[in-house]
Amino acid sequence: MFASLPQLPADPILGLSAAFAQDTAADKVDLGVGVYKNDQGQTPILASVRAAEARRLAEETTKAYTAPGDYPGANSASQQLAFGAQHPTLRDQRLSTIQTPGGCGALRVAAELINRSQPGATVWVSLPTWGNHIPLLSGAGLQLREYPYYDAARHCIDFDRMMATLTQAEPGDLVLLHASCHNPSGADLSPEQWRSLTELAATGGFIPFIDMAYQGFGEGVEEDAFGLRLMAEQLPELVLATSYSKNFGLYRERAGSLSILSDQPSVAQAVTSQLLSITRGLYSMPPSHGAAIVDIIYHDPQLYAQWLEELTQMRERIQHLRRALVQRLNSIQSQRDFGFIQAERGMFSFLGLSVEQVQRLRHDWHIYMTDNSRINVAGLQKHSIEAVAQAIAQVL
Repeated sequence: MFASLPQLPADPILGLSAAFAQDTAADKVDLGVGVYKNDQGQTPILASVRAAEARRLAEETTKAYTAPGDYPGANSASQQLAFGAQHPTLRDQRLSTIQTPGGCGALRVAAELINRSQPGATVWVSLPTWGNHIPLLSGAGLQLREYPYYDAARHCIDFDRMMATLTQAEPGDLVLLHASCHNPSGADLSPEQWRSLTELAATGGFIPFIDMAYQGFGEGVEEDAFGLRLMAEQLPELVLATSYSKNFGLYRERAGSLSILSDQPSVAQAVTSQLLSITRGLYSMPPSHGAAIVDIIYHDPQLYAQWLEELTQMRERIQHLRRALVQRLNSIQSQRDFGFIQAERGMFSFLGLSVEQVQRLRHDWHIYMTDNSRINVAGLQKHSIEAVAQAIAQVL
């Protein structure tokens, strides 16, 4: 049966990680894989997470399945973190929320729900966008179209072209938006741009499909949810996929949630029943450990304060690395102003290098990044900034 299947090429990111692991150079630098790392090159377990896990293990009395839609308390934590505890959306009971296996699970379940409601619906995705958006959404049968987002030559959002293109979106189309820390560009919409986009959605009738994978990594937990909360307040429908891999450091626990905003409570109840039907046919029951950690931390004032402090430290470290890299790059070469890196947010930025230059960095200096020169800024370390800057200056 399977002999006719061809071998597929490795995923670009996973293949890059494998090549890095096989590299024996002592001074190698991994700027490719999109996970947060500290200055020792490790993805740490947060102290707040360790404390919550200890409590979880001490209090857990069963390994029976968790409820199909949630771990008790995790849904309220997800809703209040994303929308705010006093948001009218929660008060009006128009929100359906389930726990999912990570942000990927949330995206795929959302795509299945959309296709069940409107087979072959169109989702507009930013150019560029996170590479896994494409298979997760199209694999469910949705049709994808692109809208301009990042101007690589000017290293900024091409907002005028973005808005002009999205006027073509028809009522019932969905527009995939990054809540903050755009992956892969690091270029985020301003509050004013969010307002303009919300007005366009209201007049054009398209539905926002928001991916919030980095809440707290940009400007802060509240600030990074600005666009989401604005749209939820002013629009009748909205889709939100949330991941806790980054801000809680729960990568391998696959903790995420999916929230659907409907125009009335009765529709929200129907949506919840559809979500449970879809997940039953995909993975039946969600994992509980990561969701339980989010639940414990959010509902314990002391742990929540500790988590916010740890999240602030991660965010400020990334911002410091951005400033340090820009300062060093601009001090040793004059061919290009890299100031845009400092203005961007989250873990990612494009350097604007050619594929040949990226490959030279990998071959000659053992510095790894994707071929489009997207770097994970959090992969830098204090002692590696000088070498990375010197290598970039050389390939320029």
